Amino acid sequence: MDRTLEDLLRELAPQVLGALVRRYGHFDTAEDAVQEALLAAARQWPDEGCPDNPRGWLITVASRRLTDLLRSEQARQRRENQVAQWSVVPHEPITDSDDTLILLFLCCHPSLSPASQVALTLRAVGGLTTTELARAFLVPEATMTRRITRAKQSVKSSGARFSLPPDHADRLDAVLKVIYLIFTEGYASTTGPQLHRVELAGEAIRLGRLIHELLPDDPEVTGLLALMLLTDARRPARTGPSGELIPMHEQDRSRWIRSSIDEGVALITAALPRGPIGPYQLQAAIAAVHDEAPSAEQTDWPQIAALYGVLLRLTDNPIVALNHVVAVAMAQGPAIGLKLLATIDTDPRLTHDHRLHAVRGHLLEMSGDPEAARAAYEQAASLATSLPQRRYLNKKLAGL
Repeated sequence: MDRTLEDLLRELAPQVLGALVRRYGHFDTAEDAVQEALLAAARQWPDEGCPDNPRGWLITVASRRLTDLLRSEQARQRRENQVAQWSVVPHEPITDSDDTLILLFLCCHPSLSPASQVALTLRAVGGLTTTELARAFLVPEATMTRRITRAKQSVKSSGARFSLPPDHADRLDAVLKVIYLIFTEGYASTTGPQLHRVELAGEAIRLGRLIHELLPDDPEVTGLLALMLLTDARRPARTGPSGELIPMHEQDRSRWIRSSIDEGVALITAALPRGPIGPYQLQAAIAAVHDEAPSAEQTDWPQIAALYGVLLRLTDNPIVALNHVVAVAMAQGPAIGLKLLATIDTDPRLTHDHRLHAVRGHLLEMSGDPEAARAAYEQAASLATSLPQRRYLNKKLAGL
């Protein structure tokens, strides 16, 4: 499919789904109808040309298909007659922004598991097909189909209405978390042969831009978009010719995406003075300090350590604590870092995480204890589930 057409359909998908669900309800069936309308457009528009009102065209086709699906599902004559009387008004004014935001909240319904929230968000709001989702998450297509079907049934069973939930401020946290989960899996894949899944990271940034357009004055929404841009800016330099992992201090910073850095810095600079400081803003500020350093040696580690200290007071996150250890060690020396590491290395959430042992190995190597560093790196390599990460750790072992 032509990239321009694919981008257009992906942009229109949540608007069309929001329009159908607002009018008719039946989120699960409406989502199927929209997917069929998108497929019809992908088949017809390249030959017949894009209609003057592509969104109206999709709403019309999806509404007709929804009517057909509902008629086939409903046995009682009363319901069938009611469906037959529905009229489709494709040019009726619709508040796209509100509908898309509501759709995001619906996909992140608390009745769903995080995995289901991610899958449903990418399907309904991102416009990804089941095949694309299965490929992105390295699972069979049948498994992804079942996951999405269960998610839609859970939303239906919950009785959720297509409107902003009364606790939408709290639900926004779930929406941002889902978008960030999508990004982190795309930026640093937890499984598989590749370090990046570019399509997932790119989709997360697109969703981040979307929700930022809907809620431009929310500092945490702005912080999340800034964080993703500032982090993704380093992606071109994170891997070598064979896909090997290159740590930040060894990266060629001329390969970093300067436009993303500039945009991310501008966003976080505007967000910080607005109101309460949240975790995404602080992480974006840390990323900005890294990205603005001319070289690894000129990184302002004391400032990064201070920012992680503030972040630790806001969130009980073991990875944040681990990153704080690294920052303190870089600012004050490996001996102090190892003492601080001893205060968190019994956290059960970190015991089986390769990053804890990789940090220990790094600090021991810095402090001049290669034998102890080797043992730590070996344990880290045995726990790493990503092939590039495991290869990098084995390379560190070989270097010792």
